[in-house]
Amino acid sequence: MAKKEHRVLLGLVCTVCKSRNYNTSKNKTNIKEKLLLKKYCKHCKKRTDHKETDKLD
Repeated sequence: MAKKEHRVLLGLVCTVCKSRNYNTSKNKTNIKEKLLLKKYCKHCKKRTDHKETDKLD
């Protein structure tokens, strides 16, 4: 069984309106740089870039 020690929970924030819309996780040993994904923002009502923010517990 795989251990979940290397995975980190984090939030994704819209770069336009600065609202946190998504929660996700990433493997911090494989991916060193911050995530930047195109996701739908319900506040802007369009697809925008979402950046990784602080860790969630």
